[in-house]
Amino acid sequence: MEFLEPRRGRPRKFAVPSRAVTLTLPEHIIAALGAVDTDLSRAVVQLTQPALGRTAKPAAELSRFGNHAVIVVTPSRALAERTGIEFVPLADGRALISFGQRTTIAELELLIEDAVDDHRLSAHDLAVFAALAEILRSARRSNEVTLLQRSIIVLEGRLARPRKTR
Repeated sequence: MEFLEPRRGRPRKFAVPSRAVTLTLPEHIIAALGAVDTDLSRAVVQLTQPALGRTAKPAAELSRFGNHAVIVVTPSRALAERTGIEFVPLADGRALISFGQRTTIAELELLIEDAVDDHRLSAHDLAVFAALAEILRSARRSNEVTLLQRSIIVLEGRLARPRKTR
């Protein structure tokens, strides 16, 4: 998986090609961008994405952070129902995948592989399952990477109790 080969220089900030630019902005715009994200370039990207429209994104792909990467997917109800995966939403409409500590990566991969063979899946769901299966298979077979199972902290809101009206 050459995607995870060590690179020289600073880690990538974005998963797509990018370059440094210099901007002169009014102070109030800088403050407003800082309220969106402390990293001004990420704030600009986040705010301009809707204006660019929805560009087709891969059903599943790796998002790299230095020498680590996480899998980012287009959410699929079938993926959640068939594997027990829970989605951790991202700003661009995609999601990280999380699953219970009792499920192993090998068990998850087997569930995904079995689903790929189901001809009842929609084209979208099949694309998600197939892309995810390929990522996991390639990583498992690679001598360059190690699959690690990590925990994340997710805060879940409590359901609001209905207020009594008089």
